[in-house]
Amino acid sequence: MNLRALPKTDLKVSPLCLGTMTFGTPVGEADAINLTHWALDHGVNFLDTANMYEGYSRYVGSPGGVAEEILGKALKGKREQAVLATKVGMKIGPADGDQGLSRAHVLREIDRSLARLDCEYVDLYYMHKADLSTPMAESVQAFNEIIDAGKARHWAISNFSAEQIVSLLKICDENGWRRPVALQPAYSLLKRDIEAEILPLCQREQIAVLPYQVLQGGLLTNKYQRGGTVPADSRQAEKPEWTMPLNDELFDKLEKIQLEAESKGRSLLQHALQGLLDQPSIVSLVVGVKRIPQLETLIAAVE
Repeated sequence: MNLRALPKTDLKVSPLCLGTMTFGTPVGEADAINLTHWALDHGVNFLDTANMYEGYSRYVGSPGGVAEEILGKALKGKREQAVLATKVGMKIGPADGDQGLSRAHVLREIDRSLARLDCEYVDLYYMHKADLSTPMAESVQAFNEIIDAGKARHWAISNFSAEQIVSLLKICDENGWRRPVALQPAYSLLKRDIEAEILPLCQREQIAVLPYQVLQGGLLTNKYQRGGTVPADSRQAEKPEWTMPLNDELFDKLEKIQLEAESKGRSLLQHALQGLLDQPSIVSLVVGVKRIPQLETLIAAVE
């Protein structure tokens, strides 16, 4: 695939980014390693994980780390082929200090993530969500320290509001600190709230947008039909709390998007991906798959 530049960095990434949230369960270690190797060998050089990811076994406060450990095994001898991102901020233990963006937690977790990933640095280190209990300046300074120490090349943010992004950029500029180079929001043709403020803001500030949930748990793959049965191995069957409810309102929206796709000569899947990649601030789309043929289909859809 043609690589795309991440503004204000020397990183070039594939238009699809392999997400690892399901590594562990339902994607077991051996399958996850094979999937990662296949992705790297077929042009997907961007890998996304987080210290909390452990597949469907995840619950609030569970220790996480599973996806990072698997990815570390998959990257043995292949680290230089990948642009690697991980995240910190979600709750990963019982104590108050096992979450958030305090300096102590962030500095502790980057070392734990690097140990699990078995590498010396990550290319992108994310604030996984805003931490209202920690001064934003403390968090930003900690991320700059991590870059100074060579443990991350750049830093980024996820799940921040437009107001929070503006405040963050002001703090960076006032203190002469590095700005975040990317934002990872939830975004799809079924969930478009970031179009009003966040996308224009990121375009103005040259912040790359790297959305997740781009296929909305498979809803934008034509997998589900009004009145039809739910496929046995689908997200809706396996983890319905992670998807939108299948109701008439949803299918009305899907049918409208299908008409938009047909007007452009695209399949629903092609339109779900290209409709996002066509936007100037969007650089790469985080996708989660369980099997190699699924990823092969997604690559064909963006090519």
